[in-house]
Amino acid sequence: MKKLLVAFLVLFAAAHAHAADQALLDKARAEGRAAFYANITAVEPIIKAFTADTGVKGEYTRITSPKFVATTITEFEAGKLLADVVQAPLPVLELLKERGILARYRSPAATGYPEWTKKDDYMQLFGIEYMALIYNKERVKTADLPKRYQDLTHPRWKNQIVMPNPANHPSTISWLIGLKENVFKSEAEWMKFVRGLAANQPMFVASLGPTPAPVESGEKLIAISMPKYIITKAPAPLDWARLEQPLFGTPRAIAVTSKAPHPSAARLFVDYWLSKKSMEILAKDVGEYVLAPGIYPPIDGMDKAKVISIRELSDDEIQKWGAEFKKIFSVK
Repeated sequence: MKKLLVAFLVLFAAAHAHAADQALLDKARAEGRAAFYANITAVEPIIKAFTADTGVKGEYTRITSPKFVATTITEFEAGKLLADVVQAPLPVLELLKERGILARYRSPAATGYPEWTKKDDYMQLFGIEYMALIYNKERVKTADLPKRYQDLTHPRWKNQIVMPNPANHPSTISWLIGLKENVFKSEAEWMKFVRGLAANQPMFVASLGPTPAPVESGEKLIAISMPKYIITKAPAPLDWARLEQPLFGTPRAIAVTSKAPHPSAARLFVDYWLSKKSMEILAKDVGEYVLAPGIYPPIDGMDKAKVISIRELSDDEIQKWGAEFKKIFSVK
């Protein structure tokens, strides 16, 4: 009798979940579309799959990290925010949450994710915007590759590094602070590294997106960039330096907006985004480091790499260190 009761309860729960899923799908189809603001690149395959699988049109607008907060807040306060769903590094979404731009939503699709990824009732972490040293394997000898982050200060890399602007790119600011807190034994040692990196006069670009191009073309030799570009830029001659130290990155999060024009489609999109199918697309086709268990990007050695999520910096810390890096790197 007890086994029959358990079986009945399982079937009842499954039927209830299916009915809830179907009800959400029906409402989302009635709304017709889901608008997605994101700083992530090369996600058109997921948008296309979402549209095909659900019958709800996915609309993707990419906004770089430095512009994300200002753009979203300006539109929200003017009552013109078109986004149903927003995705960005966790510190960015934290700022939007503080301004009332995010809605509560706990997606059932996140059930299998590690508990620490369930940030709160507003945001769900799904990946790490992992950063590494990406180099041109046709121009850089294996013997010359950095073995530690400190090796970026070697004179061989002078005028040969490309990186996002450390004066205003939140993820790069967070990455540099992550090195301070997790790699270097003292602030003095870390500052010596930062000043040594600045002395090598890196080329600055607006975000991580443009970092691989100068390396791909051979204009520069190495970039503080993302391993994902080895996948998305293939067959470009790109590889990543296997350092003795871990890789670091900012947690990526996704959330529904509080005044979403299409609230049901928004929730359906988040559910789809967090699904195994989408995470496999992100990892295998886009090269992202995702937090769904057992899924890794097909980049040689990445399944064995130690990838650490660095802590989120407050807005004040971002502003403070951005100003400091602007002086150190002589950013105009």
